[in-house]
Amino acid sequence: MAPGTVQLNILGWNKKLRKYVKDGQAQKAMQLFQQIQQEGMSPDTFTFVQVINACAGLGALEEGRHVHEQIIQSGCESDVFVGNSLVDMYAKCGSIEDSWKMFKKMPSRDVVTWNTMILGRVKCGQGQKALELFQQMQQEGVQPNSVTFVGVLNACASVLALEDGRCAHKQIIESGWDSDIFVGSSLVDIYAKCGSMEDAWNVFKNMPSRHVVTWTTMILGHVKCGQGQKALELFRQMQRENVRPNSVTFVGVLNACASIVALEEGRCAHEQIIECGWDSDVFVGSSLVDMYAKCGSMEDAQRVFNKMPSHDVVTWNSMILGHVKCGQGQKALELFQQMNKEGVQPDSVTFVGVLNACASIVALEEGRCVHQQIIESGWDSNVFVGNSLVDMYAKCGSMEDAQTVFNKMPSHDVISWNAILGGCAMHGHGNEALKLFEQILHDFTKIGTLQLVDLLGRAGKLHEAENMIKAMPGKPYVPAWRALLAACKIHGNVEMGERVAKQFLELEPENAVDYVLLSNIYAAAGNRHLCENVELQRHERGVENQTGRTWIEVKNEVHSFIAGNQAHPQMIEIHTEL
Repeated sequence: MAPGTVQLNILGWNKKLRKYVKDGQAQKAMQLFQQIQQEGMSPDTFTFVQVINACAGLGALEEGRHVHEQIIQSGCESDVFVGNSLVDMYAKCGSIEDSWKMFKKMPSRDVVTWNTMILGRVKCGQGQKALELFQQMQQEGVQPNSVTFVGVLNACASVLALEDGRCAHKQIIESGWDSDIFVGSSLVDIYAKCGSMEDAWNVFKNMPSRHVVTWTTMILGHVKCGQGQKALELFRQMQRENVRPNSVTFVGVLNACASIVALEEGRCAHEQIIECGWDSDVFVGSSLVDMYAKCGSMEDAQRVFNKMPSHDVVTWNSMILGHVKCGQGQKALELFQQMNKEGVQPDSVTFVGVLNACASIVALEEGRCVHQQIIESGWDSNVFVGNSLVDMYAKCGSMEDAQTVFNKMPSHDVISWNAILGGCAMHGHGNEALKLFEQILHDFTKIGTLQLVDLLGRAGKLHEAENMIKAMPGKPYVPAWRALLAACKIHGNVEMGERVAKQFLELEPENAVDYVLLSNIYAAAGNRHLCENVELQRHERGVENQTGRTWIEVKNEVHSFIAGNQAHPQMIEIHTEL
């Protein structure tokens, strides 16, 4: 076959390959790539870009690695478009380390490369690293675009970095991207999630156009800040402007109604939900149950609950807590038994509700059975569950059990102390109450010291903060050292940061937070080599960050996904659809 014919053929194959990828038929694209190779043709850079994009669409990490090997053999790895696709593929497949290695190897990087890496970090829950990349990008003279700013703002929102968000906002205005609807929506989101609703509102009202996501973000922001009435007013304004609400909007509106006990507004929203066809959505259904329960209308809550095609743990929790709130402890226990029969795994909120139900009807034996289930499911170290156990045993007259649970708790808050002291008072245990009070003073001294260390650290008085920690009696208090380390990052004190990190890396060598804090200090000081050394040390010790998890609903069934995990039986079909 003549060279010209081969070239013509590969162009034709590439055109077909691109169409498959564009139409979301990644599996067919992969099959076509195999066929190209069987025909004896050599893939070019365009071929490799499309195939890597197909791997990214499928989440096919191993296939992507195999194609990467072929790319290296063909000498195409240095091509910027191929490099960008590889960085993107590894990030989307959950292998952020491979993505980072490819990023560092690239001889030249354009704005797409940087955007891909920033968004990849955000997706993997590494918001702080995404912000560091943004700083590095600017130092190298690469101009950000709208996609960059969306990624940076999402990073700020994920780590509640309000000041970084404000700095990015200034750059957005200077570069003229403030009129972009996606950038505007991301600005509203970061301000709302950081609790600065005044800033969110200023961005919102100046946007030239707003879509449903922007309105929903504002509504959810007001709910989060305890401004339920404002959220409902915004919902009404949204409807006046003929913006059609989606399921997330209705969840926000129902949460607003629940927060201010607005039963009639909730019923009106329910009617609209039925009209819009969202009543079969599991998240909307759960919010309806929750709203009616919190508004004290358990009959309405039960009706919605009975009509739902499936129930998740959140729905069950709403029903159980609602019955407890309405003084129907026995009904709450019956629901819990039904929940167990249906195979729904309880969480900490479930157990808190059930223990409160036991306490309200003095059901000691049922409480002990629940306690055993808590131990088996691993929730016994949760402070909220522990508080409820102490309270249940105390109200059911078993102070010995209450004291045993209290002593085993890894930490205590004000509610813990109130529960145990209230139990002592209820049962006339004066001497025990006095001993507990002395322990309270000791614990509150530690809390007060932590707050003083935090204040001194933020003010830049790092040596004074360090001396205060060293003066504390007893065992080293890790939270205080960690607060000082965070202050070292703020003020760029690398020397002290190293010394402080050593204190608690010996105390808690398996806590990923400490490695991240030290890594961030090096990164902020521009010392990438030491930053990477910390990451290497973390991996060598087998210390991993918490895995990212997400959920989607398909045909009223909730599916859970873990970052980098390909175990779902319909993974190929799901990625193709996405």
